[in-house]
Amino acid sequence: MKAVVANKLNEYAVVSVDLDPPKMGEVRIKMKATGVCHSDLSVVNGTIPSPFPVVLGHEGAGIIDEIGEGVTNVKPGDHVIMSFVPHCGHCFYCIHQEPFLCSGAKQDGNLFDGTTRVSKDGQRIFVMSFLGLMAEYAVVPAACVVAIDKSFDFKIAALVGCGVTTGVGAAIRTAEVKPGSTVAVFGCGGVGLNVIQGARIAGAATIIACDLSAEKMAMAKEFGATHTVDPAGDFTKQIYAMTNGIGVDYAFDVVGNSKVIEQCIKATRKNGTAVLVGVGRMDDRFSVNAAILPFMAKTIKGCMYGSANFEADFPMYLELYRSGKLNLDGLVTRTYSLDDAPQAFEDMERGRNARGVIVYP
Repeated sequence: MKAVVANKLNEYAVVSVDLDPPKMGEVRIKMKATGVCHSDLSVVNGTIPSPFPVVLGHEGAGIIDEIGEGVTNVKPGDHVIMSFVPHCGHCFYCIHQEPFLCSGAKQDGNLFDGTTRVSKDGQRIFVMSFLGLMAEYAVVPAACVVAIDKSFDFKIAALVGCGVTTGVGAAIRTAEVKPGSTVAVFGCGGVGLNVIQGARIAGAATIIACDLSAEKMAMAKEFGATHTVDPAGDFTKQIYAMTNGIGVDYAFDVVGNSKVIEQCIKATRKNGTAVLVGVGRMDDRFSVNAAILPFMAKTIKGCMYGSANFEADFPMYLELYRSGKLNLDGLVTRTYSLDDAPQAFEDMERGRNARGVIVYP
């Protein structure tokens, strides 16, 4: 089968690989759609540490093709979405209703048993986040899949696997944005647009889109932003001007850059909440004045996967889409074949898409 494999830092290609059958507790999925997410690029460039070679892709949907021994949550023919964080059900975090932090298995490029099912010329190939979904087929843990209604378009379903859940969940689950509140979103790419949608669904009265791209901010208004900043100006000063000198109740960093994080915290009002969604480099650091938190009572929160319980949240987000409350069609800017994956990455780096999606015959 074909797959997108990163062989080393800053080098990836579409190649032919071999795939073993699923073992106990695993399923094989015929891929139908894979979202092209910035986190995939972060593996390629080293922002997210990963062993090499590795099959990229962590946002996708497909059809169960085969199940291994002991699998009971899905069956062949089911349409499914994959989660890049498993729900093992027995670790500390799963037991305490925090499955988005599941520690039942190591994120080391292998499956639960410490091996992978992908190889090339006898060499084992790792997979990204238990999945490796930029491939015609994928063998993944059953603890990473949830069945969905077969009426949903696979392109739409795929987006729920990462960008939608992370962004919308950041607003409604992690931050718990309240009706009538004020919000600023720093970074209006695919995930940022979904933070904006989440804030809109939660009932925020003011949603300020902040990005260096005027085109992205124009798109943000289509997804629910009420205001945009001047890309050439000081974002924090503009946000204070739009909020009568107070700052916003909630500010979201969806970039993962220390300077943007500092802006995000500064834009938050006293007793407000800054939510850090973007994934930065391991060696990047941001600073906060030691008096800010105690005297201004600000809260800084990290957001992992939109604080999701994916087994419940994936179907919920699809129902929000079905009811017209969540715009997912507008996120799919362009589709690609698997062979066109390099073009999809280039378009993402150039900011041409809200989300590019690889589709399979």
